Amino acid sequence: MSEIAGRIEQLSPEKKALLLLRLSRKKALGRANGQAGTLPPWRPAVRDGALPLSFAQQRLWFLDQLVPGSPAYNIASAVRLRGSLSPADIEQIINAIVARHEALRTTFANVEGVPYQQIAPVLTIPLPVIELGHRPAGEREAELRRLAAEEARRPFDLASGPLLRTTLLRLAEEEHVLLLTMHHIISDGWSMGLFFSEVAAFSQALLTGQPDALPSLAVQYADYAVWQREWLAGTVLAEQLAYWRAQLGGPLPVLALPTDRPRPAIQSDRGAHESLRLPAELSRELEALSRAAGTTLFMTLLAAFQALLHRYSGQTDLVVGTPIAGRNREEVEGLIGFFVNTLALRTDLSGNPSFRELLARVREVALGAYAHQDLPFEKLVEELEVARDLAHSPIFQVM
Repeated sequence: MSEIAGRIEQLSPEKKALLLLRLSRKKALGRANGQAGTLPPWRPAVRDGALPLSFAQQRLWFLDQLVPGSPAYNIASAVRLRGSLSPADIEQIINAIVARHEALRTTFANVEGVPYQQIAPVLTIPLPVIELGHRPAGEREAELRRLAAEEARRPFDLASGPLLRTTLLRLAEEEHVLLLTMHHIISDGWSMGLFFSEVAAFSQALLTGQPDALPSLAVQYADYAVWQREWLAGTVLAEQLAYWRAQLGGPLPVLALPTDRPRPAIQSDRGAHESLRLPAELSRELEALSRAAGTTLFMTLLAAFQALLHRYSGQTDLVVGTPIAGRNREEVEGLIGFFVNTLALRTDLSGNPSFRELLARVREVALGAYAHQDLPFEKLVEELEVARDLAHSPIFQVM
């Protein structure tokens, strides 16, 4: 037992968090299914009929019907590529990835108001090349940023697709910047990382003349969507709902920060971005505190954030939203698709707890939420019958 504990202690904070998530999930599923915590097996879905959307995809499809052509759910990224690969090589690599992942070949049909997934058997993504090497260095970087921002704002058509775009900015003979934009309905942050890791794997294979080391994909995103709708029903759905009703039932607090302007009657998407880098020594101390308290680094930082919100608002009932990857099965860890969900973490700060006590409360709340993460957030809002107010988001106002 001590040997296992020692091995766990050597894991990175991210891997420890994933292990903790899986263990808590198995425990909850054991309660829900009356078994040893096993999920029903996956199997490739029959492809001779209409393929449903996942719950998350359905939410984004509905939002697109309300505001067609909005770039709000574009996911854009840029990565510098240095080496001897030609634009033709890079285009070949991109289309090898498209061939691996059905989600990248998917569009969404509207049949009498009901959306369905349509998967193209073959799809070739073009790679336009824009030459920037002839410009002076400062002007080149400014133009790069302008083109990247412009590309990120271009809308997608969910019905006609494709829902993936690439552009190559050529800076020098062996230096390029690859702009990658996907619609969120087929992708998420984890997926973007997977895409670029596969670019690296295919690049290495092309340069060395060796086969790529990528594992074959036993299932695809459409299989997950079918499985999710079959599994998240009956007693499993009831157990998930019961947990969240217990956590979020009753009057929900609205965060009341002492801002210098009143909250507008209708919230907008105007805002700003501020980054904060913690000193290395403070980061190490936070990791040590987390180990001593039996929490992940995320839980420790969440507790600190909630303590800050309490200090400014004076409120002891706080709900903070957080995205969660939704990759709680090995089959989906290497799959490009839209798995991310949103969790509402409600913590009780009453009684003037010490920070150690607050950590214990946050840990309990987080583990419970991880074990019940499969209920889509939009389904939760619907089931709780939360009163809507255009001035703020439902359930929580800060993430």
